[in-house]
Order: sequence, then C-alpha cells, then structure tokens
Amino acid sequence: MNTYQVHTLPNGLRIIHIPHTGNVSYCGFIVNAGTRDERADEYGLAHLVEHTIFKGTSHRKAYHIRNRMEVVGGELNAYTSKEETVIYSIFPSAYQARAMELLGDLVANASFPENEFDKEREVVIEEIEMYRDTPSELIYDEFENRLFANHALGHNILGTPADLAAITPEKARKFVSRHYTTRQMVFFSLSNMPSERVMKLAERYFSALVDSENIQQREAPTTQPRFAERISCDTHQAHVVWGRRTYDLYDKRRLPMLLMNNILGGPGLNSLLNVALREQRGYVYTVESSITNYTDTGVFSLYFGTDVRYVDKCLQRIRSVFDTLRKDYFTPSRLAAAQKQYLGQLMVAEDNNEGLSLALGKAYLRHGSILSAEEQTRRIEAISVDMMQQVAEEMLDADNWSLLVFQP
Repeated sequence: MNTYQVHTLPNGLRIIHIPHTGNVSYCGFIVNAGTRDERADEYGLAHLVEHTIFKGTSHRKAYHIRNRMEVVGGELNAYTSKEETVIYSIFPSAYQARAMELLGDLVANASFPENEFDKEREVVIEEIEMYRDTPSELIYDEFENRLFANHALGHNILGTPADLAAITPEKARKFVSRHYTTRQMVFFSLSNMPSERVMKLAERYFSALVDSENIQQREAPTTQPRFAERISCDTHQAHVVWGRRTYDLYDKRRLPMLLMNNILGGPGLNSLLNVALREQRGYVYTVESSITNYTDTGVFSLYFGTDVRYVDKCLQRIRSVFDTLRKDYFTPSRLAAAQKQYLGQLMVAEDNNEGLSLALGKAYLRHGSILSAEEQTRRIEAISVDMMQQVAEEMLDADNWSLLVFQP
C-alpha cells in the first residue's frame, strides 16, 4: 500500500497496481454502476449483466471464456452491489497477461448471446428462490426497501422473476454501453509483476474501452418516516433487523462510526451485544451490527435471530446497551482498547489478499488514493473520546430506529 503505482490511459481508464510478493495474483475492473443505476424497466439488470458478461464476446464463446483461466488453475469471479459491479480474476502469478487480456475482452466486447442469456436468466431465478428460503439474508433487503422507499437504493439486487423476464440481451448491451466506460471504471492489480509491465499490458488490452466523460449522476434518497413491522413467515425462529440511516462514504464521522460499530456488534466475542444477548442470557445464537456506506447516505443496522418469545427482551436489552454508550461510556482507556482491537482486526483482514485487492480497488475508485498503513493507523488513533461520544449520541437514540421482524 505504501508503494502502489497509478496510471491513467489516454482513454481515461485509471490503473492502480499494488506490488505483492506471492505466487497468486489478483486483478480486475471495478465499475461505478450497480443496482441503484438501473432504470425503472431494468430492475435486476446490473446483476444479470454480471452473470452474463462471461457468456460470450465478439471474439469468444462461453466455453472459451470458461476455460481460459481455469486451464491454468485460475478463476473468474464477479459480484454486484448497490453502487458497484466488480469483475476480476485470481490466478497463478505467471498468467497475469492472460487474465488482463481476457478481462479486457469481457468488458469491451461482451455480446450477451440470446441462448446463453436465457439460460443464465433461469440460473438467477433459481438464485432468487434459494435466497427467499434464507430469511436471515432476505430480511436485510426488505429492511432497506423500506428504509429507502421509492428510491433505487431500496431495490433488491437480484430483482424478481417478473423483472428478469422483461430483460433482453439488447437491454444488457445498452446498460454496459451506458455504464462500462473508462471514466467510470478502475482496473486494479495486486501482483508481483513489475509496474511498468502492468501499465504496458493495460495500454495493449484496454485501449479499445470506450472513453466517456459522463460521470454517474445519482439522486440522493429522501427522508422516510420511521417504521416498525412484524411479518408472519414460514420460519422456525424470529429474524430481526433494527437500524437507521447513517453517514455516507465521505463523512468525517464515518471512521468513529466504524469503530462504534465494532464495539457494539463487531466480529469479536467481546462485542457489547454478543455479551449482553448471548453470553449473559443465551437469548441468541448470533447477533451482529453492520454499516454500509453509500456515496450519499449509509445504513447502520443490527441483526439477531431468536425464539419469538425473546424478541422484545432482546430489543429492551439492546436499548439498555445504547443508553450505556450514550451516557459517558467512553474513557481514554476504553477507547484505547477499542482502537487496539480494531487495528489488529484490520491487520488480520489484510492477510486475505483477495479481499484486500478488492478493498484497495474500491478505495481508489471512490477516493482516488489509498491510505498507507501508517496513515490508517494515525487516523484511527486520532479518534477522540469526544468524537465517539458525539457519534453515540447522534446514532444510538433507539427512538429514531426502524424495526423489521420476520416471525413464525
């Protein structure tokens, strides 16, 4: 991270290369386009494009794409979020040129052949049905659908079978033409290939990508009234999401908020909610809090699954934890311990090179730079007791939170 190299091609595509010593490398495109960028007749299209972009180009059939990296032990992968689509490859380091050439072909020349498109649409419909059978995942989307009512951020990433039935290969081609343009993408590389070589390969394989100065114009969501809904479902336990909107990706309070989230319901067994609900009372098997920061808003929520008899007891207990955090909970020693834990978790997370490469690529897309480890540590250690207390008071007033419960 301290020695990353950047370059912008004449067509406007930004390249970031992070030197990495290892026998496995990673590279791909992060596109500034996701579910919230779909038009009214395109719900589910961003995700369907991510699936079908591997099904043919003007140069290759699906069979050739499927085997291009796999025959050397590599793989292709992709995912779609509300604001990004990521298409990338993991491969033995000797095959980076192969990966870059293939990825450039996919992004520039995807053809979306009709027979392959129809088959993959059925695959996504099966994915939707499987997803509907997983209430612990479905509830998050249903919650955001209410939190961002009548806004594109509320739409389910997968869409519905009816939505997908209306999508054609031509719509997919238009979506790619509209969004997969050079100034809306970043190409990232985490590998042992010399930077100069990466940049030369990028010039060779990505020069055909379409140059466009059109930058995504997004409409910010309007404020919605607080809600509290309990829905009867075919489930053996209650699933609960309680949450609210929070700071966007660029807000200076975001970092204290991330630290607050870690204290409250992060991955550590010592998180306050895990101790309060599981360790002390045995009400839940799992409880977690999470933050999703979008470019103009955010979601701060917590989830737990429990016997329906304990739902209100859990909510009461969580309120008590919120009140504790809002009432001068933070002392210099508590804050220092939380900062130490968070920095340690970040260090452990960096051992996952796939996740690291994706995170660094997204950081460059959104901020145009990557923080060094030293700067990241400095910013976390600079968080003060007063900053934490302000965030707690702003964010942890339970009367401003919305509730969604799936219950038997």
